[in-house]
Amino acid sequence: MQANCPNCGNRIVIDDAKVPDRPFQVKCPKCQTMARFPGKAAAPAEAPAPDAAVEAPVSGEVRAQLMAQIRREMAAGSAGGDEERALVALPTNHASAMTLVLTRLGYGVDTFDDAAEGGRLLEQGVYDVVATARAAGTLQRESLYQRIARLGGDARRRIFLVLAGDEFKTGDGAQAWACQADLVVNSKDVSSVDTVFRSVLAERNRVYQAFLEARRRFEASGG
Repeated sequence: MQANCPNCGNRIVIDDAKVPDRPFQVKCPKCQTMARFPGKAAAPAEAPAPDAAVEAPVSGEVRAQLMAQIRREMAAGSAGGDEERALVALPTNHASAMTLVLTRLGYGVDTFDDAAEGGRLLEQGVYDVVATARAAGTLQRESLYQRIARLGGDARRRIFLVLAGDEFKTGDGAQAWACQADLVVNSKDVSSVDTVFRSVLAERNRVYQAFLEARRRFEASGG
């Protein structure tokens, strides 16, 4: 335990083992002024509350950046595990339903609708599955779907892209191909798309496995 002399400011240190339960005083060895110690039984002083008048407000942009940083740290912390991660960027009424589906399928799910930040996380390889819509969200100039379309070949191939909307017929391969997606889902089917999702994902993995093996053989041959 330690305290500063109220007269000269000299720091006075007392061995914790010798501190009594009740408050006590010790003479400063430098100026002989009595310095008061609270004792072991005294409750620790609470930190003063911040002055609300001088506390800077947190803007929406800063808050979004903080949340994005938290998500990156959470994803990095789980990178060593087996859990695959999914990003859901859909209107609120469909986001919760899609989140439940992906959670049932074993994915760790994050839900937000910031196209720029989502694109950066996708470039970093954070997410294996993305469920979104073609249109941009409120006040956004670019949709996450458009952001994904600008990814490089390898980064795009790592992502299983699900597009949801009223314009789609669930599981329609032609619509998915036209939109450069892996799976399209009608809005009314979002909550029950588990089986279709598994089937399309298994087929995609089969095709990509053949592609990866062919590429490895080509590279091994020095071609």
